Amino acid sequence: MKEILTKNLNPHQKEAVLCTEGPLIIFAGAGTGKTRVITHRIAYLLSLGVAPWSILAVTFTNKAASQMKQRVIDLVPDAGENVWISTFHAFCAYFLRIEATKIGLNPNFLIYDFGEQKNVIKDCLKELNLDEKKFKLSSVADKISRAKDDLKSPSDMAAQAEEDSDLFGIAIAKIYQLYQKKLESSGSLDFGDLIMRTVISLEQYPALLEHYQEKYKHIMIDEYQDTNHAQYMFAKLLASKNKNICVVGDDDQFVYSWRGADIANILDFEKDYPNAKTVKLEQNYRSTPKILETAHKVVRHNDERVNKQLWTQNPDDGTVSVLNAATENDEAAKVAELISLKSMTDGHNLSNFAVFYRTNAQSRTFEDAFRRAGLAYVIVGTLKFYDRAEIKDIIAYLKLIHNPNDNISFKRIINVPKRGIGKTSVEALEKFAIIKNISIWQAIDSVQEVGLTKGAITSLKSFAIVIKDFIDLKNNASIKEMAEKVILHSGYLKELEVENSHESRPKIENIQELISAIDDFEKRSPDKSLAGYLTQIALISDIDSLDESKGKVTLMTLHLAKGLEFKNVFLCGLEEGLFPIRESAFNPEELEEERRLMYVGMTRAIKNLYLCWATERTVYGKTKWNMPSRFIAEAGFREEVIERQRNFNQGFNRTKWKTSPNRKLYNNSSKAKISYGNENSYDYIPTNDELTKNEHLYTPTSDSSPYKIGDIVSHPIFGKGKIIEKNGIGNDLKLVVLFETGQWKKLLARVANLNIVP
Repeated sequence: MKEILTKNLNPHQKEAVLCTEGPLIIFAGAGTGKTRVITHRIAYLLSLGVAPWSILAVTFTNKAASQMKQRVIDLVPDAGENVWISTFHAFCAYFLRIEATKIGLNPNFLIYDFGEQKNVIKDCLKELNLDEKKFKLSSVADKISRAKDDLKSPSDMAAQAEEDSDLFGIAIAKIYQLYQKKLESSGSLDFGDLIMRTVISLEQYPALLEHYQEKYKHIMIDEYQDTNHAQYMFAKLLASKNKNICVVGDDDQFVYSWRGADIANILDFEKDYPNAKTVKLEQNYRSTPKILETAHKVVRHNDERVNKQLWTQNPDDGTVSVLNAATENDEAAKVAELISLKSMTDGHNLSNFAVFYRTNAQSRTFEDAFRRAGLAYVIVGTLKFYDRAEIKDIIAYLKLIHNPNDNISFKRIINVPKRGIGKTSVEALEKFAIIKNISIWQAIDSVQEVGLTKGAITSLKSFAIVIKDFIDLKNNASIKEMAEKVILHSGYLKELEVENSHESRPKIENIQELISAIDDFEKRSPDKSLAGYLTQIALISDIDSLDESKGKVTLMTLHLAKGLEFKNVFLCGLEEGLFPIRESAFNPEELEEERRLMYVGMTRAIKNLYLCWATERTVYGKTKWNMPSRFIAEAGFREEVIERQRNFNQGFNRTKWKTSPNRKLYNNSSKAKISYGNENSYDYIPTNDELTKNEHLYTPTSDSSPYKIGDIVSHPIFGKGKIIEKNGIGNDLKLVVLFETGQWKKLLARVANLNIVP
């Protein structure tokens, strides 16, 4: 058995699998068989007699966890079933549910998604009399999440803000404190709480920590470069006794600092574990040599990385090309034409094509072009099934049945379908609940004291009877039976049927699909409880729903592309200011992360890689001339290269790089010419050194203002921010500032009253 498990591994993979004791770090480059190594290592541990329940493996997506689990079961059918393989959040949700009574937590807690988080924050802003325009819900939610990633409480945040004299930070800390109070009173947690509460519990209860250290003697962490401080502490605590920790990751694919990830976790692993063994997986099984060589040319410009380079024995039969278009619409049209051509001539299924872009807003032009070309496509990261209003409504009923103190779910469904309970009545009831320090549901028992109209009181009491009837079913009915009764007896389905419109019919179909999804959950999940179901749907990620087997082109942002692969990849919008995105170009750390994101996109390609940019692009209603991204030059493309097919010449109308008095057209005769069909001219893309050398050709020389792009400034109303763009000179100088609140403001410098922060 042991020989079989290592027979088809390369020497470095085999070395990683056979290292079963002590700390181990595996630097696994893109396409180097990382999942194969993890699963074979688990199977090898089992073959040595290690108990399956003593192995814990965690990763970041349900899809990755599911694939790993299945592979382990395939390798070791019986024992593999009992190995715990899941996401961080799924394990921590399980831990908190099991240990709830020991750590003072309501075992019936709900998990709020990002939308529900924002609803709670909205209530906090209202209660604290804070302006929603100044305190953007998404920005506040993000700051609270980052605090939890760093294991910082509201008091920790407040102390730091006071030390920094940060008035905006002090306000955020107050919101955080009230936000946490509201979560606790409703018996709910958010995603940050799942890991933070787990870590705090392990630290505060030594007996609990010792129990889990004894239980899980072998810890494996996938995608270790993406771990934040809380996840780092989770792994460190569990592994601190036995030191049998194996982490797998790639510093070149670290792209989630904005989500709290800390690259130091993987780079400093050997400092935490001085006796750690290091294995590098550099043989790539996915891409062609040309793709790997080109991707390495880009990522090697980063300083914060471990020295390594991918190589492959795959045949070099693919292409890496640069596609220049006139506009963003031309870019999308050319991509659509290329996909149509290659799918017909090369016999590629549409599922073999992927289009990656830096921002979600870029998808529109591709959608339009693909519809015109008759190409089927799927967008990953758009509205998920469980984010649809009708689905969230039914789920809110189930949440309220599970935990009646859930104020967010209560407010969502109190008048859905319509019951004659208006906004004013709900606000009055909520205000009463806040004063009495009880939930809105509990306030219904004292509704006579609130001062509502007779009709509102009657409707609220009728609603309470309906919910209580549903609650009575909880212990005697399946989730499917409860959902069906909610849909029928709440009047929700009837209202849609009476409406009978183009909008209502798809909603009815979605609700029917929800029942099928619940039925599927009950058939395959060992935990058939309502709590188990609500936890499962709360932890679904964007990428979990992607089905690569369907014949559709995949459209997605680069951040969602990790872990995927496609025969043909189009990296689009490669222009300075878009990718790298504009504010990152002036921060060395952020620029390195943009470069890693580029590397991730490039290494998704199996055979053909297209680097696409547009000479001009309209963004937010403004048309701008563009410089090609520095990443194109770093990749080794000194000339503008357009993909041409002999029988496809008519489909492409080559667009020259338009020049202006402030932009030089480079035409170095020492460079080899590239032929485009019958054309013999070309436009040269300058290197970064040449751009710096000739900066005077496109930068106004009469700008004597003290403001520079990248400067941190302070505004009396909006607070601190970073200058990310400047236009004009003298009295006409305009600055675009990205403030810490998440707001973008275009300001006239002479009247903006900005102070440069040293």
